[in-house]
Formats: sequence, structure tokens, C-alpha cells
Amino acid sequence: MADEAVIIELLGYPKGEPIRFTCADGTGIAKGAVLAISDPRTAALSGDEGSFAGIAAEEKTANDGVTNIGVWTKGIFDMTTDTSTPAAGTYVVTDGANKVKAEDAGDELLGDRVGKALETAASGEVIAVAVGVYA
Repeated sequence: MADEAVIIELLGYPKGEPIRFTCADGTGIAKGAVLAISDPRTAALSGDEGSFAGIAAEEKTANDGVTNIGVWTKGIFDMTTDTSTPAAGTYVVTDGANKVKAEDAGDELLGDRVGKALETAASGEVIAVAVGVYA
């Protein structure tokens, strides 16, 4: 995969407040992948939209027999924007594999809010995002 989130700073105790989610054995998940949540407490790779679960805290190899993954829920991460240009201080949401975009009206109702942009972005730029701090 590409465009995985990169840790700048993990917040909370012990390190970024990771929680465990169920995941599919047949799916490979890269460390830093943006994950969506589904019922029951299952994390999967995010698509164009999806309720944001967090960021993969570890790599998960496809068909390795493992059916759970640690997910960071609080921290500051470098994340890649899509073609939108979120301004510093605005909320960002999931948009495609491992990408974020400026929040549109109604996005917060879908549960796909990732956090707050800490920098203004140009199209496709990597910016710092506060995840789980302001959302």
C-alpha cells in the first residue's frame, strides 16, 4: 500500500491509547493504514468513506491466522490529503485508501472524522493531523 500515516507523536497512556479490533485473516494491513470500523468491533482498510476506527499500530500479513490488530486512536500523524486543500484548524475525514480530505457538511454524521488538520494543505500534500484529540 501507499500513503500510510506516520507517527509524529503518540498521545495518552501508555502509547497512543491503542485498542484491539477484530480483522479478517485474509486481509493484509500495513502499519499506519487508515482503518474503518464495522460491526462487531471489526477494523478494515478504509475506502472512499467509512466510520474511522483509527490507524494500524502493527503490520498484519494476509492469511497468517491472526484475526485481531492493534489500532492507535490518539496522536499526531503525518497524513496524505486527496485533491482537497484543508486549512489549518479544520476537521478532516477519510477519503480513499489512507487519505484524508477537508470535512464537508454532513461528514461528521457518518463517523468518518479523523481529526483536525494542524497545517494547511495543498492537493496531495502530507500534513500533520491531530487524531482523536479534537474529534
